[in-house]
Amino acid sequence: MDLPYFYMMDFSSKIIERAVNEFSQLPGVGKKTALRFVLHVLKKDTDEVESFADALLRLKNDICFCKNCFNISDKEICDICNNPSRDAKMVCVVQDIRDVMAIENTGLFKGQYHVLGGIISPMEGIGPSNLTVEQLVAKIQQNEVQEIIMALPATMEGETTNFYIYKKIAPFNIKVSTIARGIAVGDELEYADEVTLGRSIQFRVPYSNQLVK
Repeated sequence: MDLPYFYMMDFSSKIIERAVNEFSQLPGVGKKTALRFVLHVLKKDTDEVESFADALLRLKNDICFCKNCFNISDKEICDICNNPSRDAKMVCVVQDIRDVMAIENTGLFKGQYHVLGGIISPMEGIGPSNLTVEQLVAKIQQNEVQEIIMALPATMEGETTNFYIYKKIAPFNIKVSTIARGIAVGDELEYADEVTLGRSIQFRVPYSNQLVK
């Protein structure tokens, strides 16, 4: 029986071995690819490596979450929420920052966002208390929000989260819509093309239309 490649690696340096182990913790990166990354870094000038290391440290130490929408930001309030041309009365609810980026790339949405930080998934131990649902409710209570747009994945978990939020904000009697199903059932927003995603935002429909009567 042949051993996997990483078991046969014979590192001549503990420093290289440690670096390979660190790189291999990244999603989708195996030991072989990690070694290629490490060898590439070794060829770089010291200034370039220091810049790379500084970028990683700043990523961990200086990034924060916007106090208004919970999007990842360099400041307490992100640039989207700080932009006076954005409509604060229209809030698009998304799973994470990747969905914000996907919708922003369409250039068609002019409201603000609310990032949940995930979706309800009992299998993964993620419940409503692990998300920013209560902060969304508080935002509706405090501001003049007129419409909530549900832009969560078209999956069972996404639909469960949609329904939970819908029931939580129903007492406030505001418009609740969901993106049109140009996005196929089971698809993630980040993988949708910009035209399809943009149209699904433009031609959104009332969420109540999708509930089983």
